[in-house]
Amino acid sequence: MNTPEKNNTLNEREEPAMSDAPETVSEATDNEQPALSPEEPNALESDEAVKPEAESDVEETEDETLSTLIAELKQAKQAADEAGDQALRAQAELQNFRRRKERESSERIAQANARLILEMLPVVDDFTRAFDNIPESIGEEEGDWVDGFRLILRKLETVLEREGVTAIDATGEFDPNIHEAISMEPNDGVESGHVIAEVQRGYMLKEKVLRPSYVRVAQ
Repeated sequence: MNTPEKNNTLNEREEPAMSDAPETVSEATDNEQPALSPEEPNALESDEAVKPEAESDVEETEDETLSTLIAELKQAKQAADEAGDQALRAQAELQNFRRRKERESSERIAQANARLILEMLPVVDDFTRAFDNIPESIGEEEGDWVDGFRLILRKLETVLEREGVTAIDATGEFDPNIHEAISMEPNDGVESGHVIAEVQRGYMLKEKVLRPSYVRVAQ
């Protein structure tokens, strides 16, 4: 049989065990719950602060890229403009070169024609002097010969005219640009400084003097 003293002793021994259980459960519960560090709110705030800084860095990078692209576009446009200007200058220089060559070629041809015509003029002079000295007593047969030579001279003059050759007028006032005086002599019938007579006919090649007229001038 259990006595009351033994029962009390057992109760006293069991009470501390029961009283310790809640404390153990509480401690376990407290241990299971994560403890918030006092630094965690600052960490959250710092994360929120980092996000705008990252976005700002991205925006700055985009702005730098855009600025670089704009600068490269300006450089490319400038290079294209310079290339276009160089192409226009090259085209203008080529056109000027062609014009210069055409002008030089035309001048060489004109000079060659002038030399050839100048060599033909003495032949014309000989024909002219021959016709001026035909005797009056020439017969009909000889007259036919003369007419034939006149026709030859006329054809030659037509060729010269077609090339731009014209005879210089050797009458009126003496003009040193187209006349060349071979003598100065007094003449009552001609005013001083005017042409008395033409000794050799002069010719113009278009607007240039091919050969001046040789004349006698009144003093």
